[in-house]
Amino acid sequence: MSGSNLAPTRTRLRRTALAGFALSACLVAAGPAAAAPKPAGPAGPATFVGKPSVAKPITGVPAAPQNPFMGPNENATGHDDSWQSDAYRRSGPIGRNPVQRSNDFPGDCVSVAFDKHGRLITACVNPAAAGPVLRLLDPHSMAILGEYALPAKATPVPGIPTLKDTAGGAYFYVDQKGRVVIGTANRHIQVLAVTGNSFKLVRDYDLTGSLSEFERVVSVTPDWKGNYWFVTRVDGVVGTVNPKTGAVKTIKLGNGFDNEIENGFAMGKDGAYVATNRKMLHLVAASDGTPKIAWQDDYKTIKDLVKPGQFDDGTGTTPTIMPGGYVAITDNADPMDVVVFRTANHLAKGQQRKVCEVPVFQKGASATENSLVNVGRSLYVENNYGYDVFGFLGDPAAVSAPGIARVDVNRNGRGCRKVWTNDERAPSVVAKASLGSGLLYTYTNAPSAAPNDPWYWTAIDLRTGKTTYKVLAGNGNQWNNHYAAIHLGPNGTAYLSGFPGGMWSLSDGAK
Repeated sequence: MSGSNLAPTRTRLRRTALAGFALSACLVAAGPAAAAPKPAGPAGPATFVGKPSVAKPITGVPAAPQNPFMGPNENATGHDDSWQSDAYRRSGPIGRNPVQRSNDFPGDCVSVAFDKHGRLITACVNPAAAGPVLRLLDPHSMAILGEYALPAKATPVPGIPTLKDTAGGAYFYVDQKGRVVIGTANRHIQVLAVTGNSFKLVRDYDLTGSLSEFERVVSVTPDWKGNYWFVTRVDGVVGTVNPKTGAVKTIKLGNGFDNEIENGFAMGKDGAYVATNRKMLHLVAASDGTPKIAWQDDYKTIKDLVKPGQFDDGTGTTPTIMPGGYVAITDNADPMDVVVFRTANHLAKGQQRKVCEVPVFQKGASATENSLVNVGRSLYVENNYGYDVFGFLGDPAAVSAPGIARVDVNRNGRGCRKVWTNDERAPSVVAKASLGSGLLYTYTNAPSAAPNDPWYWTAIDLRTGKTTYKVLAGNGNQWNNHYAAIHLGPNGTAYLSGFPGGMWSLSDGAK
């Protein structure tokens, strides 16, 4: 693949039309091959908006602690660390002579980690394939260096559309030995070594004796003792696995879709922080490894209201642990709130569990299905309200509601305040902060008359909330990221995947 300062062209592009599907049947993908994106030009969207940024590092911000059983923070998991901060210390592109590259292959690769050589490790989900695929990618060309087929998707869970099934492929991490640890669709946890350009299965933990058919693993994260913790969406199961003996211990928080867990969870030295679609909980392990509730608290939700852009009727966020003894999510109120809780098991006299509930975005048009980004006392949240993969793929003029906001916890810990709101539209991306460049990296889709459908790499100043620059990724629904996250590599390059598949990147060119 070659870089260009002009409008990008993706190779071997596949435009995919979505066929209808039943809740109990798999999605069928079909459509003509080799269709190219509409070129940007005088009649199309601009290729560059704004001006290159000047790096303004943010210093003095406490870093998330290094989990001893995970790889280095920023490289080991899709949310950067076990606190799920989504914040990098390293720099990303500042928009200087931007260079884009892309490589097409089947599958939307939601999360990316990096090995010790800076190569991309990712799990890619292709609705037309039997199951997810682990891939090892070259950091420059994004060429596939190695692949490993993960267990096939099981019978779809009644009530969960295939494209909203977060089990078995969306979340994984790289451990302290450089191995991939992932919960699979058949209720196993697999540990795979990366040897050369190959993945090799070195350990397989079978959880089927402890989980029912539809209790499928969404996410796995280790605690500070090396035990594997996992959660399931259906029934809201939280479990632990002893890595030496394979012993499995569980607690069931819900029943069916009531108190389900559709996102990942955060892990601190003091235990796991889990959000169901009804409650926020802190769990610790008993002496035998069984998870037990240290505290729990309700948050606002409109039961049975699944807003457009969300997967269920609760929070759309993985919990984010913050410095200073806080953990944050969003709720499902109207308008949606950023909610901050105190993490201490025992509160001081007069303290409440909730520090604040700060409404963001417009009433009747606020929702998110992505993790909060944390930098010090600041939280960054995007509005995904209105995103619908079927509508977006079928209608180039479809757009989500605007809004990216910053909310700060007050220095004295008494409440929070909204600092700014930006009107960019980020339909579904997991944004990332760079303390090195002082920018929030997101991916936006602006309103545009058909046939234009521009998708932009977008950089926002973390301090002021002003859009610094935008680079056109491409024009057409094949540039839709569909919930995939932005990641910043050790080389300063930003990476993103999308639907129907492939990986593309943005980096700075020569001065």
